[in-house]
Amino acid sequence: MAEREYLKREFYCGKINEKFIGKRITVYGWIQVKRELGSITFIDLRDREGILQVVFNDKFQDKELLKQMGREYILSVTGKVIRRSSPNPELFSGNIELVAEEAKILSESELPPFFPENRTKVSEELRFKYRYLDLRNQKLQKNFKIRSEINLKARNYLAANGFIDIETPVLTKATPEGARDYLVPSRIYKTKMFALPQSPQIFKQLLMISGFDRYYQITKCFRDEDLRADRQPEFTQIDIEMSFAEPEELLTIINGLIKDIFPMEKYPGNGTFKILSYQESMNRYGTDAPDLRIPYHIQDFSHTASILKSKLLNEIMDNNNTIKGLAVPESQSYSRNTLDTINQFIKDLGGHGVIWMKNSEQGFKSSLKIDGHDMEKFFAANTIDKNHIIFLIGGAAESIHFLLGKLREYLGKEYQDKNRLEFCWITDFPLFFYNQEEKRLDSNHHPFTSPRTEDLEKLDSDPLQVRSIAYDLVLNGVEIAGGSQRIKDVHLQKKIFKLLNLSDKEITEKFGFFLNALKFGAPPHLGIALGFDRIIMLLTGEESIREVIAFPKTTSSLCLLTGSPSSVSEKQLLELGLKSLDQGFKRSKK
Repeated sequence: MAEREYLKREFYCGKINEKFIGKRITVYGWIQVKRELGSITFIDLRDREGILQVVFNDKFQDKELLKQMGREYILSVTGKVIRRSSPNPELFSGNIELVAEEAKILSESELPPFFPENRTKVSEELRFKYRYLDLRNQKLQKNFKIRSEINLKARNYLAANGFIDIETPVLTKATPEGARDYLVPSRIYKTKMFALPQSPQIFKQLLMISGFDRYYQITKCFRDEDLRADRQPEFTQIDIEMSFAEPEELLTIINGLIKDIFPMEKYPGNGTFKILSYQESMNRYGTDAPDLRIPYHIQDFSHTASILKSKLLNEIMDNNNTIKGLAVPESQSYSRNTLDTINQFIKDLGGHGVIWMKNSEQGFKSSLKIDGHDMEKFFAANTIDKNHIIFLIGGAAESIHFLLGKLREYLGKEYQDKNRLEFCWITDFPLFFYNQEEKRLDSNHHPFTSPRTEDLEKLDSDPLQVRSIAYDLVLNGVEIAGGSQRIKDVHLQKKIFKLLNLSDKEITEKFGFFLNALKFGAPPHLGIALGFDRIIMLLTGEESIREVIAFPKTTSSLCLLTGSPSSVSEKQLLELGLKSLDQGFKRSKK
């Protein structure tokens, strides 16, 4: 029996540099590239830290072993580090190489369906099916090192600020948004279900009632909903709750956490984050998650639109609607073809199109029949530079804010530099919105959010006008955190549930235990949750959180690696008190 090799990693391939010249070392790694040049063979050996060039020259005795070595084989190599005659400036180890004296194949590999360094040339489906190969890619390995570092930084920062890490249950009760819950059947209590948490919301509030005045948890949450680039059915958040504090104190703590996490030398401000009310953000940027890198903002032209003497614009105003728009520089760069594309972009979003006006060598032009002198007066009345182009949209404020917000993002793509950070807090969200599909009020954040004290009287008369004590943190147009002050009064909490169209029975069944807890001295408390995956996505410059989650699902919620979700046996179903409906589903599809 061959003698077993004693394994002990002391050095990483990607960490070897000139300091090691003359030393004899042993490294382990995967073969990324093998190049044979006459009597010399070069191998790029890869591990999690990077690549080291290994040279097998004519002094290396085991030629047969050298022939056996293939791509993605795992080797142990012992040899001496020397200076490289042809340096590679792209590698940390690019000035040196390892001359192999001894080598062993620790594991063989079949020819993989793709090579990790070529991952961008294959489909996402193939990469996810062989995710363990995909994760060997150096960029992805760097992503997960960053994720680990940020996790530790967040824990250290929160601990230093008096927060205690407490785990909350994963098997819990279904929420009011029941259709989004992942349900787990109970074998012991047949027909009963646990739910995987969409958030630890109720438990962290219960911890405040328990007297733990500063709690945090970096936790998994689950939501069964349609996916986007920045969403997954299971995701990670930094969950925080604190008692006896005002929102200003929590926001200051989060600002400090963000400054600890992000490279703030990229932040152009003076260390304070902008604060905008929800209404101000909608009026100015057309969204509650504005990208402040883009210098354009929405302007209200309703009071000066009559200068243009346009029948169409006058009709819009006569119907008690508004006319708003964007003024954008360098009008000469907008050709007729570009303007037609922009007009179609607005139509694709559900709008009727966009009106444009700009100056040219032939005078002022517009997509409407408007006199050039009237357009010149309009530009002057709104103090807009003649070299700008104006885009106008008319209608109800809510719809045109949406359209102009999207147009602003579309026209401002050139300003979306990943290396520039623009943070802002959005506050004073409406407590409710009207759910058109279900014909009822719904919570903008969640039903435990406290209304502003000065708006309490409107709960009965005009609930849609009630503002909440809620706040979102936005970075470069992406919401990375959301939180609120919580309701601590049991009677107010019941009233909110009632406004959300929950019956007394539903309130008791879903929240009876929580309402009971509020009766026993609930302190003033508030909290926030930060989207950990989104933060890492932005830090690494990725376009999707799937690139910073080790084993992600596809956009259709499938795990191609394990083949889940999958069918289970009839025996398992019977043990859970369940019956398969597969046949019924097949018949209904026909």
